[in-house]
Amino acid sequence: MKFLECAALDRLNDFLDNLNLGERTIKGCLEAYSCKHAGTDKKLSISLETEILDYLGKSSDTDSSSPDQTLLTRTSRKTLVYLVLTLYHMYPDYDFSAVKAHQFFSEESWDSFKQIFDAYMCEASKEWAETVGGTSLLDTLFKALDEVMKLVDCEIYGYVPDSEADPLLESGAIWSFNFLFYNRKLKRIVTFRFSCFSNLIADGLLVDEIHNEYDEEIFTDMDI
Repeated sequence: MKFLECAALDRLNDFLDNLNLGERTIKGCLEAYSCKHAGTDKKLSISLETEILDYLGKSSDTDSSSPDQTLLTRTSRKTLVYLVLTLYHMYPDYDFSAVKAHQFFSEESWDSFKQIFDAYMCEASKEWAETVGGTSLLDTLFKALDEVMKLVDCEIYGYVPDSEADPLLESGAIWSFNFLFYNRKLKRIVTFRFSCFSNLIADGLLVDEIHNEYDEEIFTDMDI
């Protein structure tokens, strides 16, 4: 796989890099990758698919609703391999071979991603409107992703780390999300990581208290 330079994403990265919002700081990053094998990718992809098949063999007692069932087709396994390879290229010093299928979940549409973005990135969106103006932050993100990825043909995945050592598990974050946009036709993936950190921890506030307070704000605003 190869990292791709994308000016449309760079503009958003510049804005989301340590965005100080007073009590909180937002950190976000978008990266684009070509799915073409390079270097050790081919060897690693074979190893990953072998692990997936072995995992499926040990998970035969799962019910029909299990996410592992989606990996029974070669196309789905290939998708998972690409997603894991992307993680390897993001953090080459970390071993993602233990990543299992259940750590990925597929968002049904852009609208479901939008609901998460609107709920958790509302303060960042307000700051964008005040400092940048023009098109909203979400619309700018949509246009940038569409330019690079053609969103109509994309599948959207979220990655949920389950190991404290995982570099995608943001230490000290109030909340953190990891999304991967995958276009099979273009053989391209864009990753979008965004997290929120408290600027008040240094003042002696407990992380759990801050986390609970933020959750109350979010769920009050979300349409459930």
